[in-house]
Amino acid sequence: MQLQPVDRVEKISASAFQQCYYLPLKPVIITNLAHNWPAYAKWNWAYFKEIVGNKRVGLYNNVKSDAYTPINTADDYKTFGEYIDMISRGPAGWRIFLFNIFDHAPQLTQDFTWPDHLMKGFVKKYPMLFVGGATSITHMHFDIDMSHILHTQFAGRKKVLLFPFTEQHKLYRKPFEVLSLADFSNYDQKDRPDYTQFPALKLARGYEMILNPGDTLFMPAGYWHHMEYLDSGFAMSLRALQSSISGKLRGAWNLFGMRNIDTLMKKTAPKWWYEYKKTSLLKAAEKELVAADLH
Repeated sequence: MQLQPVDRVEKISASAFQQCYYLPLKPVIITNLAHNWPAYAKWNWAYFKEIVGNKRVGLYNNVKSDAYTPINTADDYKTFGEYIDMISRGPAGWRIFLFNIFDHAPQLTQDFTWPDHLMKGFVKKYPMLFVGGATSITHMHFDIDMSHILHTQFAGRKKVLLFPFTEQHKLYRKPFEVLSLADFSNYDQKDRPDYTQFPALKLARGYEMILNPGDTLFMPAGYWHHMEYLDSGFAMSLRALQSSISGKLRGAWNLFGMRNIDTLMKKTAPKWWYEYKKTSLLKAAEKELVAADLH
């Protein structure tokens, strides 16, 4: 992989953000966007435990899903309070996914300001909180709705890999899915990732960063991302639909066309579908390798 750091700015004007990052689809970390939000000082484990500690949540481990793993099926369940106690005691490779804390505690939406000055199209019904214990992993994927994301880290640190959507074949994207076949877990350790099995990964150009508390990452639409929790922590994502009709249509197709086709085929012909997709993605990766050799 060919990685570079992401630009970091303390603050940025709307015009500079649009010209330098939003329109070119380039990520950036804004270090003080959230510092004036009440949430920045108010949100912590004790507060969350107080307001939603009795709510039952689905937990997800670090095992990478395979062709036969049901999508978005939790690996365990605990109350939010029990989960907070667990990850506060030390490393715990469990994270919470698709739990909308704002449905249970709508007062939390008063603790931050939507940054409408930076971009339009925010889906204000669905701010999302992401929580993970130290060592937990969010495996390489892109968001199915193809929205722009402002991802603010409130507690703990995360190590993040980002790749533009156009790198999809070098990343061994599974056809009709948002996931990579390759495993990027602990990617900076020896023999990780597996370049022998996935040689096109060497060609992938992307970004590497550490998100610290208070950092807000702008992740342009369609960007692939892989996240590893260095500490137990939580972050919030604010989503904004693409301004173009084509961008909105691409997200709608992924949600209502691509995903339904994949679900149907996994039910009706799982083995054939898996082999078809694997053959297709390997051919696409081989084309990337051939093209690189020609240049």
